[in-house]
Amino acid sequence: MSIEKVGVLGCGLMGSGIAQVCAQAGLKTMVKEIDQKFIDKGFGVINKNLQRAADKGKITGEKKDEILSNLKGTLEFEDLKDCDLIIEAVPELLDVKNGMYSTLAGICPEKTIFASNTSSLTVVAMAAATGRPDRLCGMHFFNPVPMMRLVEVVKTIATSQETIDSCFEFCRKIGKSPILAKDRSGFIVNRLLIPYMLDAITVLEEGLASTEDIDKGIMLGLNHPMGPLTLADFVGLDTFIEVCDIMFNEFHEKRFSAPPLLKKMVLAGYYGRKSGKGFYDYSGEKPVPTDLGI
Repeated sequence: MSIEKVGVLGCGLMGSGIAQVCAQAGLKTMVKEIDQKFIDKGFGVINKNLQRAADKGKITGEKKDEILSNLKGTLEFEDLKDCDLIIEAVPELLDVKNGMYSTLAGICPEKTIFASNTSSLTVVAMAAATGRPDRLCGMHFFNPVPMMRLVEVVKTIATSQETIDSCFEFCRKIGKSPILAKDRSGFIVNRLLIPYMLDAITVLEEGLASTEDIDKGIMLGLNHPMGPLTLADFVGLDTFIEVCDIMFNEFHEKRFSAPPLLKKMVLAGYYGRKSGKGFYDYSGEKPVPTDLGI
């Protein structure tokens, strides 16, 4: 099935990014939120991204207007009824996700594909709520969505091959490179990434190296664009620990268990960039390592 109209549930960091790349690909894109202020904020970010691209000569002013004309916001599920694909990008709360799928199942035609942008939950846990488990898959984008090319397409035991094929075609249409993953918590990337990041926190906690030297070592030694502690701040330590907890509960393996330092930082409200302080303090002109009393 060719996907021409897309619905996006959520207009936060991930939802707005997904909506932007869909609109840039010429797809009519409807974004659903619970409050107009979230739509305004997300669309404001999209507008700034496109204006930056126009200022750099990457797109024309006319192209920017054309992209924005492909975007619409709504507070009503009913406005998603004629979407070919609906991508859910809301917080990692299974009850919230399933409530949305249940509502949409009674509105959308059988052809509509549902996809979850979950980064850690098992996708099949949402299958019953959709009423069409063969038309449900995972579609895990990476942050920032307009820049990151990868999408993990997740096949559950009930997902049809037709659905996977349609989602692969869609990903390529919006300029992404899809890879196929089985439905296990964390999929491919987070299954490998989370233990690595937790190990970096443990190295800091045990006093083996400083915050700056851990990040510098990985950047220069492994040629990563940013170190693991900077990355954790970028993701958000509150979000990061939620993903760790979900994966630990799934596998019961110590390598997914959040170390005490991470737990203490989240309890103290040190969430990273979003709160102004995490492994680094962002209150000045440039980030400096936070004094964590180690």
